[in-house]
Amino acid sequence: MSTPGSEIVSLDDLPDGVLVADDTGTVITVNAPGARLLGRAGGEVVGRHYRDVIPLIDAAGNDWWACTDPYGGLTIRSGQPERQLTLVKGGDHDGHDLLVTARYVRDAGRVVRLVIAFRDAAARERVDRSRADLISTVAHELRSPLTSVKGFTATLLAKWDRFGDEQKKVMLQTVNADADRVTRLLADLLDVSRIDAGRLELRRQVVDVVAAIRRTFAGRVVSGEPESRFVLVEDGELPEMWLDPDKLDQVLSNLIENALKYGAGTITVVVHGSPAGAEVVVSDEGEGIPDELLTRVFGKFWKQADGGRRKGTGLGLFITKGLIEAHGGHIAAGHSAGGGAEFRFTLPAGVPTYET
Repeated sequence: MSTPGSEIVSLDDLPDGVLVADDTGTVITVNAPGARLLGRAGGEVVGRHYRDVIPLIDAAGNDWWACTDPYGGLTIRSGQPERQLTLVKGGDHDGHDLLVTARYVRDAGRVVRLVIAFRDAAARERVDRSRADLISTVAHELRSPLTSVKGFTATLLAKWDRFGDEQKKVMLQTVNADADRVTRLLADLLDVSRIDAGRLELRRQVVDVVAAIRRTFAGRVVSGEPESRFVLVEDGELPEMWLDPDKLDQVLSNLIENALKYGAGTITVVVHGSPAGAEVVVSDEGEGIPDELLTRVFGKFWKQADGGRRKGTGLGLFITKGLIEAHGGHIAAGHSAGGGAEFRFTLPAGVPTYET
């Protein structure tokens, strides 16, 4: 008798390509991702010799299978670790780089199965570039506040008696603000890490979405923005909303800060209520986002130009999208009726479900 989750997983369900050859080197199976990476249909692969199907060379141009010799090499070898190799004689896929690993299944020392797993090396390169971009962004964003903190604290320590109380207060307020900036940046980095790893945790409770929007407006007014710049419109009654209140505040803060930084005029937030949940629309009256960039705004490190410069880490909208999707919602960017930017996101209603 089967239990939930005990179903047999097909090789076609795996994200990487898998090719299996028998004791003679004849391919007996290849999964769908593998066939796609090789640029061949599965029927063109099965029954052929593995070296003809997936011919590989290393960085020096050597025939990889001649070097490793799975069937004639050392009998104590159990396989090959992952490394980047180039697919050759592959038609349209000639010269394509793959990350390849192999396992030798032996019986009495003899190879009876050769299992080859492979994936597109471009995916690894994209991850490496993303990590390099993240390191570069973090270093750049940390440099300014840390330089300020170091400069003011060093000055105060060296020349404390030369400054009046008001001067000391201003300098310490600057240090405090820069420390808050570093804290926010580190919190953003943790969120990015959790979103990428699929480990973002939500602490759901009943939340008043409209009240959360009003709090966000109030925080901006306290910071110096005129109250008249913010408009809240309620359309329909909201059902009981089970959300993470801190994450909702973060979403609203990111979107409204984005409108303040890059938009202009009145910032309007419209809340549409329905039995299914809430739809929230945040819009401004600025220049908006060009059509060709609408699909890129939620990407990691995307930054909107501001007077010819690009400010910030470019992580805010990426995090916003991740937080909304973690709640089961969706967000999209577009143009407001006034020509500015518009961000429209949904949040489903209902009580949370818990895994046991």
